[in-house]
Amino acid sequence: MKINIPKEVEYIINKIEENGYEAFIVGGCVRDSLLGKIPNDFDITTNANPKTVLEIFKDEITIPTGLKHGTITLVINKNHYEITTYRIEGTYSDNRKPDKVEYTNDLIQDLKRRDFTINAMAYNKRIGLVDKFDGKKDLKNKIIRAVGNPDERFKEDALRMLRAIRFSSQLNFNIHKDTLNAISKNAELINNISSERIRDEINKILVSNNSGKIYLMHKIGLLRHIILELDEGMKTKQNNPYHIYNVGIHTLKSVKNIEPILHLRLSMLLHDIGKVKVKTTDENGIDHFYNHAKISSEISVEILKRLHYDNNTIEKVRLLTLYHDSKIHPNKKSIKKWLNRIGKENLDDLLKVKLADNLAKNSICHDEIKKEIKEIKEILKKVVESNECFTIKDLAISGKDIMNLGYNQGKEIGIILNEMLEIVIDNPDLNNKDYLLNIIKTKKHFL
Repeated sequence: MKINIPKEVEYIINKIEENGYEAFIVGGCVRDSLLGKIPNDFDITTNANPKTVLEIFKDEITIPTGLKHGTITLVINKNHYEITTYRIEGTYSDNRKPDKVEYTNDLIQDLKRRDFTINAMAYNKRIGLVDKFDGKKDLKNKIIRAVGNPDERFKEDALRMLRAIRFSSQLNFNIHKDTLNAISKNAELINNISSERIRDEINKILVSNNSGKIYLMHKIGLLRHIILELDEGMKTKQNNPYHIYNVGIHTLKSVKNIEPILHLRLSMLLHDIGKVKVKTTDENGIDHFYNHAKISSEISVEILKRLHYDNNTIEKVRLLTLYHDSKIHPNKKSIKKWLNRIGKENLDDLLKVKLADNLAKNSICHDEIKKEIKEIKEILKKVVESNECFTIKDLAISGKDIMNLGYNQGKEIGIILNEMLEIVIDNPDLNNKDYLLNIIKTKKHFL
């Protein structure tokens, strides 16, 4: 078999071999090439130690990015290539990183420390594919399987458990039963992993085509150690005419219903997170979730801060979860008030969220919400295209104009501007400077 290697990578491998050492592309680039995908990057492994690699490429730009662990980065034509020395890793006392690293001349020893068989293959043109752990077979059978003893692999680095789910979701592969059982057995070790590393894996799962694999995290006991609130939703029934799924399943179906943009998928993942806390059941056995949007919004912020998301993402998700259940009437006045409240971009997102949410409910809701959203979008388009006023800055008057009438600068100016905005939203033709100032003059006269 033959894998296409970029000329720059061939140059690196050839240069190392010319100096009497071995070199292979390794890991994800081999996996993706065998799957017929174009790799995002190419990592190289070699039996040359880091100092030797630096000497071999002394005329090139090198960065000692991970020199402690045997990795240097080579820069060629502004492209970065990681070159790592074959290594054997010691014990992992913290379930995150090895206590020590030893170099080895044996490629197989290096490959056996890797996480999954599909990531434990190496290749160069001279020798071909090195596949000691049947990664190619697992690719063919669409299996995620740990290299060697899965219990040991997850004790070494507990993030590998989440990575198994991530690869399963991205590739639409099943996880081997032994590997799955080991995840279940070691699930609590994920608590030893930094929030940032967990967050990055969750993001990749969420924007994949198989975000529903999050349910698998619940089944094997991993989810409760990451987002307990969501895990509890997987067990919360919704005996309500509008729902046919429990909170968790409804949530995952709504995630699937929206485009794979991170803040939108996060909004769907968390939009009903507060339902567990507010659930009540009436005398007829019907479940209700009063005020769940507000509670969900508050809990969403707590979760996202806990996972160290950026402030911009947190604010978008907070807003979309807060308003996901609010009514937007398909008329100009309502739409302009929503534009004033949250802006055009957020309103576009909110409509996507509302549609995704309702399409994950009982099918009796579907036709009505589709029709309503369509009407709202049509009116919204007309409002924006005709530059109708929906914010204070669009008014024909300013705070300075009001002060010229004798009002003092301060809170009262803002109150008056908002009053004028209400008038103009109701009737766009009244956005006229003389007309609005006359109203304000009359108002001042009667004070």
